[in-house]
Formats: sequence, C-alpha cells, structure tokens
Amino acid sequence: MQSYQGSCHCGAVRFEITTDFPELTTCDCSICHRKNALMVKVHESQFRLVTGEESLTEYQFNTMTAHHYFCKVCGIYPFHRKRVTPDNFGINVHCLAEFDPAGIPVRRATGSKMS
Repeated sequence: MQSYQGSCHCGAVRFEITTDFPELTTCDCSICHRKNALMVKVHESQFRLVTGEESLTEYQFNTMTAHHYFCKVCGIYPFHRKRVTPDNFGINVHCLAEFDPAGIPVRRATGSKMS
C-alpha cells in the first residue's frame, strides 16, 4: 500500500490516503453523474484530513446517509463518506497529486437504483 496526497483546487483542503487501488468506481446516481468523479474506496483508518476542516461544507440528499464534502472556497469535491459503507470514504482520485488512473479497473456502480 502507498500513501497519496490530495487537495481541492485552491489547496484549502488537504488530505492523505493509503491504498493499493484495487479498483476505481464511477456512479450513475444524480450527484455523482453531475460531478463526474472517479473514486477509490478507502477505509476511514486510511484517510487523514491534514488541513481545511473549516473550509469544508457538507451536502446530503435523499436518505441523508452519505456525506458529500466540498471546499467552500473553490467548490471542488474531494471526498464523501459512503452511504452503504459509512466507515469508508469515496475519494475523488482527480484530487490526488501526481496520480494517473490508467490501467486500474473501473467498476460502474448503479447508485441511481438505490433508494
């Protein structure tokens, strides 16, 4: 497993994850489809918010179970706490420094069918 640094666009929110990238995920639910994120699932023990807790804002909808976080300054979505597995985060891999997702399998989740 390797550690990776991530941030929002403006750098107000910075975080670290540790993962071996078994797969990446896209989701077709209404919010994921619109934000077009490519995510990796990381257990909360392998996620650390380095700076920017005060710069995060949270959005919830539908069942109000998942917690989607956005930077208040630049609006970027860096991560969310997952609905089905709330002890895990979905990390937007486009926010990781020097990370290339090429070659990692992508699973397509059908979040639009969840109620």
